[in-house]
Amino acid sequence: MPELKNCPNCDKLFVKALRPVCDACAREVEDKFETVYTFIRKRENRRASIEEVHEATDVEIDLIMQFVREGRLHLSQFPNLTYPCEKCGAKIREARLCANCRDEINEGLQVGEKQKAFEDRKRDRERARYQTYSALGDKVRREKP
Repeated sequence: MPELKNCPNCDKLFVKALRPVCDACAREVEDKFETVYTFIRKRENRRASIEEVHEATDVEIDLIMQFVREGRLHLSQFPNLTYPCEKCGAKIREARLCANCRDEINEGLQVGEKQKAFEDRKRDRERARYQTYSALGDKVRREKP
């Protein structure tokens, strides 16, 4: 169900249905995309970095990076368009994290999983030991006259 929201860019009231911004701001973003795309489509500009595209077009770097992340600018055609890893800032061409940061996170997850498995086994052993003592206690109580 569409709802009334204030545009995060211009604070104008709009019906939020398909886009997170008002129509005027969406058109402005599209115009900026066309400016960027027209610039880098020229043969002499295809090797431009994001900083060079920003300087030539006056389009915000964050917006250019958003176009890349959304897949609107295909990096196979523009080899020098990179953006920073969200964790360490290294220049990347895909995803949100560089390979090193992804590996670091995955290693941390694996260590956490191993630690959880160890804790689970320890708890199971303690439970089994308690059940054994409990069973022995029941046996002793039944044998006493």
